[in-house]
Amino acid sequence: MNEAGRDPISPLTSRERLLALARKAMGAPGAHRPIAVDARLAELGISSIKMVGLMLAIEAEFNITIDQAEITPENFASIASIEAMLERIGR
Repeated sequence: MNEAGRDPISPLTSRERLLALARKAMGAPGAHRPIAVDARLAELGISSIKMVGLMLAIEAEFNITIDQAEITPENFASIASIEAMLERIGR
């Protein structure tokens, strides 16, 4: 990843990719509203089942495996917390 947070393969930043994945996980009608990076995803309507789908989508999008120890409510509370987790695990 370069200094602008952009993956050389993708024209989107990691944050933009995460926001797109979260919108997709939310489904209609919430998928079209803005998501603040510090907004609690559960409060935006992402259920635990949708959260599992989001986690799997993140693994696929970023070509990573999220260790069991990292799968916590705190790490998946918001886009910001997911970003911090990705930074910690080296993505």
